[in-house]
Amino acid sequence: MENVEVDGILVAAHELKGPLATLRQLALSFDGMDTEGERIREEMVNVSERAIRQVNDLTKMRRLEDGLFEMEPVAVRTVCDEVTRELSYLFRENGQKLKVRYKCRNGLVVANRDLLFSVVYNFLLNATHYAEEGSEAEMVVSEVKDRVRVDIRDYGPVLSKDIWKEMRRGWIEKPTSIAMRPGSSGLGLFIASKFSRYMNAKVGAIRHRDGTSFYVELLKSKQASLFDDFCG
Repeated sequence: MENVEVDGILVAAHELKGPLATLRQLALSFDGMDTEGERIREEMVNVSERAIRQVNDLTKMRRLEDGLFEMEPVAVRTVCDEVTRELSYLFRENGQKLKVRYKCRNGLVVANRDLLFSVVYNFLLNATHYAEEGSEAEMVVSEVKDRVRVDIRDYGPVLSKDIWKEMRRGWIEKPTSIAMRPGSSGLGLFIASKFSRYMNAKVGAIRHRDGTSFYVELLKSKQASLFDDFCG
């Protein structure tokens, strides 16, 4: 039954991609607007682009079984920097701050670059949804034994025990509404857990009194010693 539900989500995602792309193009075609109109147009474009990215992630899930995503040495810092650049505007618009710290000596891991980007992107996007205006989210990249770990901490409502237990297990079976986090289907967490599992990475969550930390741990690349890729 769960596989049928997931397949239904993938079919719906494919059908949505066309209308979302059209909406984006329509928004881009508007001109001669005042400041408020321009702000609304920019928000329409940004929302449609985020939705298209999530639809693309869902379509990638169907291709995971075909093993089309090659694993290679990937610099974590480069990927994290790209994600933060892409989402920095959203933190600004929401009146939030994002603090990034690189604590590991070497951030070269075994991963697929596109899938890793999506994992970090979805965790960070999750933080923008639930951090209150004026609050701060934090991303920390550090070493944990033979792995490199990316933690993303938000200061929103505490994560439900059910989702927390699924994250502790290492994956989420299907998108699920998240109690105390209104408007969330858990879709981003579902995508992140699927992609992480494909990369043999470990995902999890830590419940705090004032929010949640989501993390992914990736195996260090054996080529790490050949590169001067320092996290900080």
